[in-house]
Amino acid sequence: MHGDFLTCICFHSKTTSIPIYTLENANYTSILQSTILVLGLNSSTTPKPFLILTPLEESHVQTAVICSRKHGIQIKVRSGGHDFEGLSYVSDIPFIIVDLSNLREVNVDAENKLAWVQSGATTGELYYKIAEKSNILGFPAATCTTVGIGGYISGGGYGAMFRKYGTAGDNVIDARIVDVHGRVLNRKSMGEGLFWAIRGGGGGSFGIVLSWKIRLVPVPPTVTVFRVDRFLAEGATLLVHKWQDIAHRLPKELILFLSLGVGNATPKDEKTVRATFTSLFLGDAKKLKIVMKETFPELGLKNNDFIEMRWIQSVLFLDNLPTNSSIDILRGRSIVKSYFKGKSDYIRQPISQIGLEMVWERLLNDELAGMNLTPYGGRMNEIAESETPFPHRNGTLFKILYVAAWNEVASSEKYINRLRKMYEFMTPYVSKSPREAYVNYRDLDLGPTSKNGTASYSQAKVWGTKYFKGNFDRLVYVKTEVDPENFFRSEQSIPSIAF
Repeated sequence: MHGDFLTCICFHSKTTSIPIYTLENANYTSILQSTILVLGLNSSTTPKPFLILTPLEESHVQTAVICSRKHGIQIKVRSGGHDFEGLSYVSDIPFIIVDLSNLREVNVDAENKLAWVQSGATTGELYYKIAEKSNILGFPAATCTTVGIGGYISGGGYGAMFRKYGTAGDNVIDARIVDVHGRVLNRKSMGEGLFWAIRGGGGGSFGIVLSWKIRLVPVPPTVTVFRVDRFLAEGATLLVHKWQDIAHRLPKELILFLSLGVGNATPKDEKTVRATFTSLFLGDAKKLKIVMKETFPELGLKNNDFIEMRWIQSVLFLDNLPTNSSIDILRGRSIVKSYFKGKSDYIRQPISQIGLEMVWERLLNDELAGMNLTPYGGRMNEIAESETPFPHRNGTLFKILYVAAWNEVASSEKYINRLRKMYEFMTPYVSKSPREAYVNYRDLDLGPTSKNGTASYSQAKVWGTKYFKGNFDRLVYVKTEVDPENFFRSEQSIPSIAF
């Protein structure tokens, strides 16, 4: 079977040959390790692809789809960034990986405030290319600069400017996709149903998106940031409680992230809960000082906390990169490898002070890496839940990302269990019917495991409604129309009811 597949690949590669890595190839291991970012999956027992294809042009992706479908081989696609559950590079049956990281071209049209970006580019590479052309244009994408564009936009994609401009998916105006028949389609030829589905319905279900036409957004010449820590002894509980009330109601131009973890106020102190407040304001420090004094004076900000910079420098700041370094750092693709598990929640009612104190106890006892809270409101309240498959809109106060990270594989079960217990503990405080989750933070705990993407509609609906709410049924309809035989699939892909 593998020989016939390779023959098919060679036959259909009419221009340049596709770079292919097999188990016998000296570069196979290095390519695979750059693919497997969750090191818990990178073990001798993890099923490996028998081929890794790294297309250099669009026709190579078409060939991979045509030959995989012809020979009944499962295809997994990655765009070069993160994958919380590794669904883009593992399977229980023979499979190949199509790695899009060579398809990373970004073409910026600053005059018309547009750009075409290929799916293999990272958010950092996109930001770099925009900054090359303009210091008053940006794009509302991820704060982490090593996120792959393809998977990111496929899940909707939020970032530091989404309270002002909506999600990344809200700002896509065209796309090029390889469908199940190996055809390259644009918005007009794919139809509005499929175009709607790929802007938030999650990757790996409808085809392989090659590139996205995006609307760039205006940013001022000067933006302002700050980052301050507050510990329990400094009134962190009251501050976090107040943050829940005001963060989603702040001006659209301001986002105030909150990270909760465990740390030491001084090296001599015992461990305690640390609340880190991090902001981006699309304006100067003078205006931000007024806003913070009027809305959150309890935070006790000082003049030297406010730092003015260009928007592209704020990209570095929010990703914890040196703001005085060259923006060339955004072109790098190195990712810190670690054992990791994440889960997500959405909050629609503030957590009481008593509830927060119980959360602190869990954080201190369970040694979790932390909780990252992202406020909603602003533009997100104005866009209908059905505008794209990304449904987390009006009424959402904030999103939580729970993180567990560890260094030794032997500790995996311990930390994952602690994370699950924290998630269970949070049940009374989070959204209900459904308990919402963010599709780009894939979580196989959310419902029955779908072996190789063969879940029925009823099985998939368990997790599908958590990710997509009322949009799940429309996604199933689109899937059934464009891929009735369920060729593009993963453990949490959208099912076809024709299959």
